[in-house]
Amino acid sequence: MGQKVNPHILRIGTIYSWTSRWFDEKQYKNIVLEDYHLRKKLMDRLKIAGIAKVEIERSINSLRVILYVSRPGIVIGRGGTGLEELKKFILQFFVQQRKDKNMPKLDIRVEPVKEPNLDAYLVATNIADQLVRRLPFKKILAITADKVMGSGAKGIKILLSGRIGGSEIGRREKIHVGTVPLSTIREDIGYAQVPALTKKGYIGVKVWINKASEKGGKIK
Repeated sequence: MGQKVNPHILRIGTIYSWTSRWFDEKQYKNIVLEDYHLRKKLMDRLKIAGIAKVEIERSINSLRVILYVSRPGIVIGRGGTGLEELKKFILQFFVQQRKDKNMPKLDIRVEPVKEPNLDAYLVATNIADQLVRRLPFKKILAITADKVMGSGAKGIKILLSGRIGGSEIGRREKIHVGTVPLSTIREDIGYAQVPALTKKGYIGVKVWINKASEKGGKIK
């Protein structure tokens, strides 16, 4: 089962929590779509800041957005000007979505990612960017695996799928270093999949990282 299910979803409630925390039975469908579009816009807008994850917490007439980024200074800006612009951007999003004056009270928090080389989404995004720049895929996989293992991970697996290197026939290439036990629920396995749009078509990038530290604890 662990080989066929998203490792993050499999560990919700045990290792991870939900990235959207709220419940509204009457407006459930609308709020799910609202979260999806807001998260997508923030991921695109803050890509240069190395954004890894967006968490959304809702309560009555209030909204908290928690941003996990590897370069928080870019988001905050000089004197907090970046946060003010981001707040205006999010409020404008709600104006377009809701078409009414019922705007939530907004709270934005920026949390730093302590070790970007242990975040599966940031690693996958970095690989995708290098593939778009047409760097040799074998070199990309080897260097990335060395960086991740050097940062304290117990294992990493990377899978590329598509017309790798501009070949006429699609194929798969992967690298597996260390241990990545996908069926062990208590293991902290980070997972991400990111598409890389090259001139020859899309190349799928999947990354699994076993983030357990050498002492047996978990690296947050």
